[in-house]
Amino acid sequence: MADTKYIFVTGGVTSSLGKGIIAASLAKLLQARGYKATIQKLDPYINVDPGTLNPYEHGECYVTDDGAETDLDLGHYERFLNVRTSQANNVTTGRIYQSVIEKERRGEFLGKTVQVVPHITNEIKERIQILGNSGEYDIVITEIGGTVGDIESLPYIEAVRQLMWELGDYNGIVIHLTLVPYLSAAGELKTKPTQHSVKTLMESGIKADILVCRTEHDLSDDLREKLALFCNVKREAVIQSIDASTIYDVPNFMLREGLDKVTLQKLNLPEKNHPDLEKWDAFLERHKNPKYEVTIGLVGKYVELQDSYKSILESFIHAGAENEVRVNVETVHSEYIDEETIKNKISHLDGILVAPGFGERGIEGKIDTVKYARENNIPFLGICLGMQMAVIEFARNVLGLKGANSTEMAEETSFPVIDLMEEQKSVTDKGGTMRLGAWKCALKENSLARDIYGEETIMERHRHRYEFNDTYKEQIEAAGLKATGYNPDTGLVEIVELPEHPWFIGVQYHPEYKSTVANPHPLFVAFVKAALQYKKEKTSATLA
Repeated sequence: MADTKYIFVTGGVTSSLGKGIIAASLAKLLQARGYKATIQKLDPYINVDPGTLNPYEHGECYVTDDGAETDLDLGHYERFLNVRTSQANNVTTGRIYQSVIEKERRGEFLGKTVQVVPHITNEIKERIQILGNSGEYDIVITEIGGTVGDIESLPYIEAVRQLMWELGDYNGIVIHLTLVPYLSAAGELKTKPTQHSVKTLMESGIKADILVCRTEHDLSDDLREKLALFCNVKREAVIQSIDASTIYDVPNFMLREGLDKVTLQKLNLPEKNHPDLEKWDAFLERHKNPKYEVTIGLVGKYVELQDSYKSILESFIHAGAENEVRVNVETVHSEYIDEETIKNKISHLDGILVAPGFGERGIEGKIDTVKYARENNIPFLGICLGMQMAVIEFARNVLGLKGANSTEMAEETSFPVIDLMEEQKSVTDKGGTMRLGAWKCALKENSLARDIYGEETIMERHRHRYEFNDTYKEQIEAAGLKATGYNPDTGLVEIVELPEHPWFIGVQYHPEYKSTVANPHPLFVAFVKAALQYKKEKTSATLA
């Protein structure tokens, strides 16, 4: 019997059904029963990682402590489980083929013809089992991206088929997530797409052990019986996943449906104790029953796709619940902000976050936004590029360095207050070459950052090539923008803040990557609190 049990989550009928949320919810329930669980994502695209993808293509790129640029689903895994992920938790087809080709070039296959089976499938199986072989986990859940029947997913499905056979009885199961659509004209739910999806999976040699059905309407007992009969699963293994008002409801929905119970039965594992979701439910109670409400502007250039800023949006949910505040996030496209329109777009906001990003598009709108927040004492948080825009705005409008810029946007600027990091100047490849992963940051005494964190040194995750130019540090600080956080090894400025402003802070790192339900990020918690205070003062002034 294997020490580690494996659960494979596949999808059918259509994409975007929420395999990641189902996987994270099941892992949460297993964790709440006392099992050590983790999740990994297998992505079928040929990019080596999502690091070079435009956010419009694949949503945000999530970064782990060890510097992996990964799929945004890993963010869900961490937010639900409060367990850190790593390079081993995200595998792409590009990485698989790259590894196999490198082995072939080194002669490791002894002159054999390199083929999808067995070489690619063996590589996939090895990657799947890295986490299981570590000895850290009782259960590894593997989510396979895409839908069954996709050409890109076939090697993964074949690898799972082989691995299920190798693992033996009770050591691996397959959960298949499908859609049961509702036809309003007929007034009924239709099971045929799910039947076809399961049939396609079986043609690949894999039998679904559990069926999770996404639906807008409750599944009747008759319909569940029909799905069980025609999809060759037990009646109790037909699980309903009805639309939820928040993704954080899904673990409780899955608990009521018995997903964790039937999973443990099929893995021949004891149920142990009833899942302890007391803290989770307390979070949900605060989230759904807030005492206050604030509106915070998210100013960025990828706002048309919410997944572009997924971790930021979820961080506001965590911080809002912590403060018993409903945070209404109003997205503002920075490309359409100028000095004439800015007042109408952001003057009503209780707080402003200028988001991360790359490239020149929409930059001037972000700089105008920073200026408005600074001059009107609106709570401001700048993340990564947002922090750099705060430095540029201050240099231009307070120091009078007209044309101050980042060399990313204007290589020949006379005042490069933001410049390419020294170690980046010889880099030519774009993929996986930025400053990535968790780095130390020392916080200065008597600073807002030190008050917020309550610690002398913190670790935060990075994803950038450009940095605060130390040449201008003395000049900028003398004018009032203080560098209050820095890397103790390199001296790189990590945090800037305006002590004369009620709440104004910019950070070079990405705090949103570390916010979880169990541990809302202190920077977001403090920002939401400041926005609430600003709103109360604004309301009082209006009434007076």
